[in-house]
Amino acid sequence: MFYPDELVEEIRSKNDIVSVIGSYIRLQKKGSNHMGLCPFHNEKTPSFSVSATKQMYHCFGCGVGGNVFTFIMEYENYTFIEALRYLGERVGISLPEQEYTEEAKKQADLKSRLLEVNKQAAKYYFYQLKSSRGQAAYDYLSKRGLTEDTMKQFGLGYSNKYSDELYRYLKNMGYEDDLLRQSGLVTLDEKRGAFDKFWNRVMFPIMDVNHRVIGFGGRVMGEGEPKYLNSPETYIFDKSRNLYGMNFARTSRSTVMLICEGYMDVIALHQAGFTNAVASLGTAFTGLQANLLKRYTNEVLLTYDSDEAGTKATLRAIPILKDAGLSVKVINLKPYKDPDEFIKAQGADEFKKRIQEAKNSFFFEIEILQREYDLGDPEQKTKFFHETAKKLLGFPEELERNFYLEAVAKAYYIEPEQLRRLVNKLGSQIVMGIGEPKEYKNEATKVKHKPEDGISQSQRLMLTWLIEDNQLFDKVKGLLGPDDFTEDIYGKVANLVFKQYEEEQVVIPAKIINCFESKEEQSEVAALFSAGIRGEMTIQERQKAIKDTVLRLKEHSLDMKSLKAIEANDTVLFQKIIMEKADLKKRTITFND
Repeated sequence: MFYPDELVEEIRSKNDIVSVIGSYIRLQKKGSNHMGLCPFHNEKTPSFSVSATKQMYHCFGCGVGGNVFTFIMEYENYTFIEALRYLGERVGISLPEQEYTEEAKKQADLKSRLLEVNKQAAKYYFYQLKSSRGQAAYDYLSKRGLTEDTMKQFGLGYSNKYSDELYRYLKNMGYEDDLLRQSGLVTLDEKRGAFDKFWNRVMFPIMDVNHRVIGFGGRVMGEGEPKYLNSPETYIFDKSRNLYGMNFARTSRSTVMLICEGYMDVIALHQAGFTNAVASLGTAFTGLQANLLKRYTNEVLLTYDSDEAGTKATLRAIPILKDAGLSVKVINLKPYKDPDEFIKAQGADEFKKRIQEAKNSFFFEIEILQREYDLGDPEQKTKFFHETAKKLLGFPEELERNFYLEAVAKAYYIEPEQLRRLVNKLGSQIVMGIGEPKEYKNEATKVKHKPEDGISQSQRLMLTWLIEDNQLFDKVKGLLGPDDFTEDIYGKVANLVFKQYEEEQVVIPAKIINCFESKEEQSEVAALFSAGIRGEMTIQERQKAIKDTVLRLKEHSLDMKSLKAIEANDTVLFQKIIMEKADLKKRTITFND
């Protein structure tokens, strides 16, 4: 760490984790904790737990966890220093300027240097667009209806036909090859040498919510494939986490967000006054992008292309957006292909009408489903209503399901009671295991749970109990200590836990988590502090469980020491361990009932 531990701890302690995380996702009080939908993977049932007493979070679904610093680093893609600065400013604490060692500065500055390179590249592309060499690109954008002010606002540019000019430009500015390679702007090849990722393309800088250039998209001039090319994944650019235009849309003061497919759609809508438009970045819509939208709105309108590919993309995005807790509607663009084409042909006022007429996403899905069946054929019609009934089962709330059921029945001329019986029949089949419930696939979960043996589980339970009830330290004193936690990570955590209690007479889990640098270790430590036994326990059952766990850990610890004594041929130590084992049977833990 580059700042005093006291300052880091002051900033952490003044940022209540429930308040901080609650500003990003919706939390509900459940017992002693707050629960919500995990922002790091798709889920329908809340498994993301935030503890006010422990000042930490843990997801029982994907395994991520940590303290308030970990959350900000993971959610905002910040470095620790950026998270520290952000949380410091949140509570009115300014970080003092510090001098770093060369190695520390190199590590801490990688992100800022990549942002700096991207900023310089954006300036270079913008300059090229305004030069004589960029005339064709400028004319292309002008013919697409973009004004000078719009080009400037979005920082549009041009990468000229020479395939290494940006590389030479940045090299002359003093940037080294390795940094340029990491930026994704340059490819270094032993045979071909260095060449630019983008050339002869109209350039669209991609910015994060803080207006920092994190990547680029480029549209080829003339013939060529691919038509659109994006920056590769880099240390600062993750396609799945960002949305084009969000830096402007988040300040639009609109109650809804418009989601488009392409850069030009976003720019055309902004120029027409719809400054709440964003687009995904050349990939399928993701849960992380849905969570980003959830920070700024509760309702989204999908304005994907009206062709078959756009319809499929809309159908894929709807459940992802709903899983994030967003209300979803679909705008009908026909007979036009996309928002850009619609605006050019009909103007802003007509687009406003289409917004007002936007269709509820469920009815859109049913409408698309209906196209697959001939409702004049009794067999086809029966299949259609079976599929519709399955979709109605997706509404867990009975009242809401009934509203949609009645609306569908009215639209497709079927008695509501007939459709209700079909829904109930299919629902009961799923409960009985006859039918197949809908599968909801999470995005690739980063943390994989490895199987634990009984001792590992006991060590987790004991660490959780100790930090939840600090009085246990005095009860296990002389019987159980940090050396009795034999697994690597368990031993490290136990040493910190026992040491903190000895020095401060209290254990603050969030402070322990801060002693580990990587987010993976912090998640693992948070999991150690979140163990539990299923079901409710009486006071007597809990006390017995604690006693049994302490004895189990001590016995295992002594067994491990015995093996080491035998391997070292240390008969004195071996005899001592045997005596400790015999004494262990006489030891007990007393509770004041």
